[in-house]
Amino acid sequence: MKPFTCILFSLLWSCCAADVYLHNPRGTNNRLNERSAERRNANRLFDSQNNNRGGYNVGDKTDKPATTAANQFNMKFFQSGFKGGKSFLTFEWTNQHGSGGVDDTNPHKMNSNIVLQFKCQSDPGKVQTLETLRNGINTNTPKFTASRKADETENEYKARKAKDMDQNRGMHESWEWYDKCRRRERNQGLFTADQKLAGKESIFTRQNPTGTRRGYECPEERDYYPYWHPTDWKDIAVLTSDVSRCEYYKKHSFNVEPKGECVEYYPSGARKHWSRHNNAKDCTENGGKWTTFTNFLDKVKQYNTKQNCLSQGDRFVWAIPHGDEKPMCLAKLDEPYCGQGPWTRDNHLGNTPEGVAPNFTWTIPLFPSGEAQICIFRIRYNISTDDYDGWKTNSSYNNELIQQNPAVDIGGSSPLKLAINTAQFGRTFQDRSHIIRLSSRLTESVPQEKNIFNLNVRGKRGNIVQVYPAVEYDFVPNKLTLNKETDVLHIQWAGSNTHNNNSPAGDGQAGDAGEGKGGTDRNNMVETRNPLDNYPLPWEMSKLFRGAKISWTSLEFKSPKAEDIAVSLATAGYYSCLRKSTCNKDSVEAKTTKMDSLLNNAPASFGGMILEFSNTGCFYYICSRNNNFSNRSQKGVICIK
Repeated sequence: MKPFTCILFSLLWSCCAADVYLHNPRGTNNRLNERSAERRNANRLFDSQNNNRGGYNVGDKTDKPATTAANQFNMKFFQSGFKGGKSFLTFEWTNQHGSGGVDDTNPHKMNSNIVLQFKCQSDPGKVQTLETLRNGINTNTPKFTASRKADETENEYKARKAKDMDQNRGMHESWEWYDKCRRRERNQGLFTADQKLAGKESIFTRQNPTGTRRGYECPEERDYYPYWHPTDWKDIAVLTSDVSRCEYYKKHSFNVEPKGECVEYYPSGARKHWSRHNNAKDCTENGGKWTTFTNFLDKVKQYNTKQNCLSQGDRFVWAIPHGDEKPMCLAKLDEPYCGQGPWTRDNHLGNTPEGVAPNFTWTIPLFPSGEAQICIFRIRYNISTDDYDGWKTNSSYNNELIQQNPAVDIGGSSPLKLAINTAQFGRTFQDRSHIIRLSSRLTESVPQEKNIFNLNVRGKRGNIVQVYPAVEYDFVPNKLTLNKETDVLHIQWAGSNTHNNNSPAGDGQAGDAGEGKGGTDRNNMVETRNPLDNYPLPWEMSKLFRGAKISWTSLEFKSPKAEDIAVSLATAGYYSCLRKSTCNKDSVEAKTTKMDSLLNNAPASFGGMILEFSNTGCFYYICSRNNNFSNRSQKGVICIK
């Protein structure tokens, strides 16, 4: 890729600190299970460029910290249904330097994009392999051994990879993804200002001039959007301060526009996973084959011929998927949503003018193969100023337009120095979720025709000063309206036993004020009479769960009653029900160790249930443990029509 008038994902910004934090689903900010306010390893899986204090620990299934991947809790959402039922998931985040301003009507000091993405692979179930996406169980960066041999053999490549793979370390991108990035030429048309990049490969960018490695992420792909090469990331939405660019973003998203890549082969005929060449001309002149790849939602192997695939309708295409060599039947991705970004205040990790966190509700797609998926969500926050036109600025302006910390002559006896870091003049920030599962409704008897609304919990233990830049507890969304004929509610939450928020606390305050055992997340859900009340209703007066029916649950029931639903939600799943006859060992009648009144011995995470309601009206609820008058109000309302 030579001369290139680029759409810079990271445009122009002269400040040295900004951040974006994903709150629902819980963003990691590269945390895992640290018992401190600061994360241990900012380079663990990706480059966030965020404050070290941000992020949420991985979920725990029980009241004890997870020491194995099997005891980590992964949020589990259901795909949309084969009979038209949709699944809705609300993303919430905060971003430091504002977003969403419109120059003519509501100007901001900066321009911004918020890009929401996901990547998935088929869930292998209990048979996890070294290629399976994972959180890891320690905070070490995945290993990588470099090879600069242009003639590396197939066996040498495999031996190098085998030495690096470690199932105890997290993995969001594949080993091959980083290795090909490290070897491929970078886009020489990009504006790099006066930064001295340490190499010509794609790991060197203006924001990463020394080529520092974070996990197996490709720095060039991270910094720019839309990316010009194939990638495993799939676009959900672009929320921008300039909607005139939406058509460009939608047209050039890899969701809908195939991308080319140079393919080379070993003497054995096996395809190499990498090539140095990043354009068709250099590729073909050096014996490679420039190949166009298609991004996809799902590989639909049951339609194994072109005719069979195309006969299924326009949702399918017969094409070469990224990472493969031969065409197959692919379920198409929708073009990303693009629209006005939510307005947020500059230099303030806060709410929108409507009093709610910046958010976007995603319709979880249907994967036609019927397979469950392991996924990761990513949010990217891109900011720039109007100091010059980053939309049209390319490498021809390098070393001319701006310089590092310039001295400016204002006519006095000595010049004034400006604080400008050209590595951050236009900048991208990022956060990612822990591993998420998207389950098919086919295998778990979830109604195919019903719309699923997901109700989750955000935040972690502590007051606002202690948890910052994370947030205090709240339900997400905390106001929901359902139609009892067409909609069901999936209630679940993730929590940790290691959120101790101890020193080192960096530039914040250590400690975790709250109720119950320090360092633990606990949540529950009990009905109240109205939104002002702070006392739960006794079962005899409650109405929300009367006549409710469980469509699906992670708990073990035989024939649950409405009172069992209320008991399990009130106790965070410590008790699944009242009577032995309904759930045996987890019933109030059967357990010999009684539940602690502050939920200390309850599970940190709640696997949840999908409920169909019969009553109508508006119903109010709280979390009894975290509805602490000194620092938070964890409440919600569900209105059923």
